[in-house]
Amino acid sequence: MQVSRKIETMPERRPKLDELLAKARSLPKTPGVYLMKDAQGRVIYVGKAGSLPNRVSSYFVPSADLGVRKTQMLDLVEGFDTIECEGEWEALLTENRLIKDIHPRFNARLTDDKTFPYLVITMRDDFPGVFITRQPNDEEFRGAKVLGPFTSVYALKESIALLQRVFKFRTCHLEIRDDDDRRRFFRPCLLYPIKQCTGPCAAKVSKEAYRADIDRFVRFIESKRSVMLRELRQEMAEASAKQEYERAATLRDQVKAIEKLDERGKAKQRWQPEAEGFYADPRKGLESLRKTLGMEEPIRCLEAIDIAHLQGGETVGSKVCFVDGRPLKNEYRRYKIQTVTNDDYSAIKEVVSRRYRDAGVGQELYPDVILIDGGLGQLHAAMSVFESLDIKPPMVISLAKKEELIYTQARSEPIRLGRENPGLRLCQAIRDEAHRFAQHYHHILRRKKTLGESE
Repeated sequence: MQVSRKIETMPERRPKLDELLAKARSLPKTPGVYLMKDAQGRVIYVGKAGSLPNRVSSYFVPSADLGVRKTQMLDLVEGFDTIECEGEWEALLTENRLIKDIHPRFNARLTDDKTFPYLVITMRDDFPGVFITRQPNDEEFRGAKVLGPFTSVYALKESIALLQRVFKFRTCHLEIRDDDDRRRFFRPCLLYPIKQCTGPCAAKVSKEAYRADIDRFVRFIESKRSVMLRELRQEMAEASAKQEYERAATLRDQVKAIEKLDERGKAKQRWQPEAEGFYADPRKGLESLRKTLGMEEPIRCLEAIDIAHLQGGETVGSKVCFVDGRPLKNEYRRYKIQTVTNDDYSAIKEVVSRRYRDAGVGQELYPDVILIDGGLGQLHAAMSVFESLDIKPPMVISLAKKEELIYTQARSEPIRLGRENPGLRLCQAIRDEAHRFAQHYHHILRRKKTLGESE
């Protein structure tokens, strides 16, 4: 039998902890996320709370039994920030995103690439399918409608199984085309005879009728679903009155599952894309980019830099790192710009100088390709820094938005590639990830100034 032994914080820390305790108890009684910070303002721990004052104050009371690891953390905490959330579901999503972005020192979980589930509807297909996935950016879902992320994969699966009985959409991965006459000879799966799919694979439903069902499903999933919930609750009450308790329990679980459809991130809140899926064929993209840039050696390491203006005045830079076309999260960095505001060129110079000063004197290797978000002006800003360094990088390029032109250090004219070019699409994916990484703190923190963790 193990006996729990309380780990004491340092006695000289008690006045500071009492100060933090008073601050914690004055927090609004709402769900949210808290960010513990050290003396340098770096975020060292992120947690979620159903009630901010109750959870945060529990760290600072004298009788707190936090265990060895959190007691060590408490010896370093000098302050904290909080983010109020709409509900516990939003606190869960926010905690997950922040931990993956910041990698706080004392967070042992949620630092991997696992994500919450999404609901994807392949609207570009003749007969759209409905799928649950953790990688909505996969190639097969290009152009699809993406809803989520959802906080409960179990509730999402239960809801979709129930709604399939009503809207009879397909959940198979078959390629079904309206102009394929062979469908008449295809035998549908068991979902068709039990009336949970209208059988587009076997030409049992017209394209127009199937699309109407899908449109109704999309409207339902994006609404409050009050009519269906009211009918289910009424059925549950009737079953209970008839002492059909097993059916009543089933209906109760269905009500709860559908209610949880509201516990998801919305696109307008900038939760999407949260998944860690990137370009589907990185090898093909890297080889295509190598040929485009005229490089002899294979491209293995590629870094991208972006600048973002936050809150109308705060300017931050981001650096993301990809190896063999896949993100290396431990090498992501965020830079709070110290020298200028609202000046992209100067901000790029500062980030490039801070990031590559060691490589410029031979104390570190450069990546194979450095990608700057922007046009010719942004590329010139970066190159002005590299020109002052003893050792130059092998390749620096920039990717301009809208026209998606690639500017390089060796050519006076930009490179214009087709929109489906694998190298261009890889650059776009990495550029977009750098932008997401720079911007996401702004959207999550809702105008709170908490950018000190990545100095």
